[in-house]
Amino acid sequence: MTQRSTDLFALPHHLAAKADPALVARDAQHLADVAACLERTVADLDARLDEARRAPARAGQQALDRDQEVHRLTARLRTLRRFGADLCLGRMVGADDPEPVYVGRLGLTDEDGRQLLVDWRSPAAEPFFGATLADPMGLASRRRYRWSGGRITDYWDEIFTSGPLAGADGPLGTASLDDQSAFVASLGGARSPRMRDVLGTLAADQDAVIRADARGALVVDGGPGTGKTVVALHRAAYLLYAEPLVDARRGGVLVVGPHQPYLDYVADVLPSLGEEGVQLATLRDLVPEGARAGVETDPEVARLKASAALVRAVETGIRFYEEPPMRGRTVSTPWADVRLTAGDWADAFDAPEPGTPHNDGRDDVWDALVEILVDKHDGEAPPEQVRRALEQDTELRDALGEAWPLLDAADVVGDLWSVPAYLRLCAPWLSPDEVRALQRREPQAWTTADLPFLDAARQRLGDPAASRRRRKERAEAEAAAARMDDVVADLIDADGSEMQVMSMLRGADLRGALGTTDAAPRADADRLAGPFAHVVVDEAQELTDAEWHLLLVRCPSRSLTIVGDRAQARHGFTQTWEDRLAAAGIPGARVAGLGINYRTPSEVMDAAEPVIRAAIPDANVPTSVRSSGLPVVRGRVTELDDVLDRWLAEHDGVACVISEAPEDVRRGSLRADLERVRWLDPVTAKGLEFDLVVLVDPEGFAAGEGAVTAAVDRYVAMTRATQQLVVLER
Repeated sequence: MTQRSTDLFALPHHLAAKADPALVARDAQHLADVAACLERTVADLDARLDEARRAPARAGQQALDRDQEVHRLTARLRTLRRFGADLCLGRMVGADDPEPVYVGRLGLTDEDGRQLLVDWRSPAAEPFFGATLADPMGLASRRRYRWSGGRITDYWDEIFTSGPLAGADGPLGTASLDDQSAFVASLGGARSPRMRDVLGTLAADQDAVIRADARGALVVDGGPGTGKTVVALHRAAYLLYAEPLVDARRGGVLVVGPHQPYLDYVADVLPSLGEEGVQLATLRDLVPEGARAGVETDPEVARLKASAALVRAVETGIRFYEEPPMRGRTVSTPWADVRLTAGDWADAFDAPEPGTPHNDGRDDVWDALVEILVDKHDGEAPPEQVRRALEQDTELRDALGEAWPLLDAADVVGDLWSVPAYLRLCAPWLSPDEVRALQRREPQAWTTADLPFLDAARQRLGDPAASRRRRKERAEAEAAAARMDDVVADLIDADGSEMQVMSMLRGADLRGALGTTDAAPRADADRLAGPFAHVVVDEAQELTDAEWHLLLVRCPSRSLTIVGDRAQARHGFTQTWEDRLAAAGIPGARVAGLGINYRTPSEVMDAAEPVIRAAIPDANVPTSVRSSGLPVVRGRVTELDDVLDRWLAEHDGVACVISEAPEDVRRGSLRADLERVRWLDPVTAKGLEFDLVVLVDPEGFAAGEGAVTAAVDRYVAMTRATQQLVVLER
């Protein structure tokens, strides 16, 4: 049932003055219209979806069209059902037009063509986010809503005109101006296990980055709490809406995060913005071996495998298996013995087009060999019969298998780490000590440092099973064709009619009448293999050149949103973003800085800033815009349970205990199973936020990994707090 307009505003008692009908009646009616229209739209979509599902089964393009329509309607319904009137973010009033324009997560038009909501990504909505006192962008006022449980629990107005407000007509005369902006107050709201909805509170500096065009690489550089992750996710939704070259038909968008807890945390953001087709992944997810890969513990091996040049050595290793034989051979068929020379082998090995995966290329080489041998028969037998005989020549197939073998990515990379001569051939610049360092007893005991190599090998090789499947399918098709020839011949021989009708239907006509079987449809390619039209990379300051190589293969357009903070790089980041990315193969990157900390209270930043500046004097430490009023508390590790008990009893939200060995600390706590407490290490906490953060023995963070790494881990851990920080020492 449609919600009554008077039910939509549920302001608490201390904000009763803002519930005056003179301030909210017009909005309440409009939002009730939004809710009613949304209800009718959902019912209409439900009916259309039911009709599409009931449609008679079709084949070919009609079946594809039906499936796409079902998918489109289902996705739209899923998005609309997330919301009611809270689809609306707020309204704005132009300086030259008193009629409010309401901005929503999606556009919404009623049956009469009245635009109830403009999509937040549309050019018409840009002033709602971008207007400031210095540049009002044509606005006289803006109102933003704060929703909770489908009802407005607060709103705040901003006025951009310098004229008098008293006695003004229309929305300017019904503005409620707060002494303390509800926008800033909203930043201190309690956290949950998922990222909060922040679309209604995007600031002008963030919106400018979101709406930047998709050409080339854009770096979003910002310290803790600046909203750079929020900006990146909203930018993905904006580009899918606004940029013709960034949509699902051209590859869509891939968002790469640092770890699985990050993906879990942001999982709801894009669906809430109306985008369900974006792929979210970690680097591990991009490579099949990533799920079981360990961490590389040898710093020297990690340094060597961080090199993109060493990743490119995989190409040399595969070309080693694409050298044509230097000796010829005689090939016998029922009609002749023909000579296959070294030159013939070389010609056949040149057959694959540039860029053809190695395992796919072997089929091209085989086809070229067969044609060379057919030509050498000089018409002594029908070409099809010669081809059929050659297809059954196991010796010739074995010879090709030795010269151009089917290869598996794991075997190629494993050989690099277990056969020193092979590694020296592929990477001759390595010193003997470096070659020895890279060798290991278990060549396929994968670590995360191996993933770019496995990916490069897989990209270059293709699927080794695909060639076998194609060969089997071709053999089956040829056998079916031979059986069809026999059937046609038998039908013609048995035709006793005067006009010899069957003889008129020779070849393709009779085959068509008898029918053929289409090949089974192939499964879609790996959804994370790309290519993608745009890639968003968060916590990018941690990526090695080798890892960038893995990502760039999936983004040939080089349209990237790169999110990071040089001060949060665990192993140091002394270059500029421009120089660092150019070295990784991404020249000409633009950099947009975010310098305002909307999340972390000033009390926490005052304690965290000296920690990072001691190791990185030029760290980009953002300025906090709010204070929680809660000082940083220091104590002993033995007080952990008491700290958690007091906080959970007095506050809502989520607490996080960050330590170097979180499972050990958790087992030693009597509060280990509390739903509102998370237990993480400093690396896994990166990119997340919590109301209370408790650091356990921060002096022990990254022990033995160097002063910069230890300082970065402490700084990152401290700045996860949105309310209070507690530091417990041993």
